[in-house]
Amino acid sequence: MERLPVDVAVSLAERLGWLASLVPTPARDAARENLRRITEHGTETPIDERVLDRWVRRSFASYGRYWAEGATLPVQSAATILDRIDLVEGLDHLEAAMAAGHGCIVALPHIGSWEWGGAMLAHLGFPMTAIAEELDPPELFSWFVAKREQMGLKIEPLGPDAGRAVMGVLKEGGLVGLLCDRDIESSGIEVELLGATTTMPAGPATMALRTGATLLAGVIYSGPGRQHAAMLSPPLDLTRHGRMRDDVAALTQQIADQLSVLIRRAPEQWHVFSDPFEEAEHTS
Repeated sequence: MERLPVDVAVSLAERLGWLASLVPTPARDAARENLRRITEHGTETPIDERVLDRWVRRSFASYGRYWAEGATLPVQSAATILDRIDLVEGLDHLEAAMAAGHGCIVALPHIGSWEWGGAMLAHLGFPMTAIAEELDPPELFSWFVAKREQMGLKIEPLGPDAGRAVMGVLKEGGLVGLLCDRDIESSGIEVELLGATTTMPAGPATMALRTGATLLAGVIYSGPGRQHAAMLSPPLDLTRHGRMRDDVAALTQQIADQLSVLIRRAPEQWHVFSDPFEEAEHTS
């Protein structure tokens, strides 16, 4: 797929994603319930099931686009990447954070193609370190890491050493991007996300409070068309009010509030094919 023109790869992957959405699987069921929760928020009227089916198909097509764009990204020129991404708002917040010298954390949801955002920032002079869940087989993850490093995006595998590595980047004044809308290790902070209770990783809030790094929420949406739209929030409030544990919980809720807004703007691009709310209930 890397050798295909990006538009051809995306078109093929979107069609394959659409076909995958027709197959009954636990992932499809989870995506369906997540989309139901988001689209019915704030209303007492249930969504029409046929409309929900279309949302699900769009969600799987979006996920296909994510993988196709990720596969073809390593061979894209800097000019192409910068031309196809519109940084709609927030560059001034990032520039100010990096100039302060205490490091910057961008809290990200699983939306759109975050790797394109990382590549864009690297070409703007802000190389980013991110933590990613390891893939099976290991050879696939090694390929994934090597390709991202070609773009200036450093990947730390999720595990016991990831936190230490990221703290080192922040202490050197670097940029860290953390996908934090899924509590993969089931050890996070209870929050309200998208109007329901779940848990989210405490890492972004803990690291920001310990290092003084600026904490932003960010997203990069796929579209319109073949473009991408990147946004960064103003800095979140790191004011200490009491015990570290309580301050981490309050700051994590701030992140959840920001991510809820970003997810609701493009719910079909939220690439979470499990039920984070049911998982939180089982954990508690």
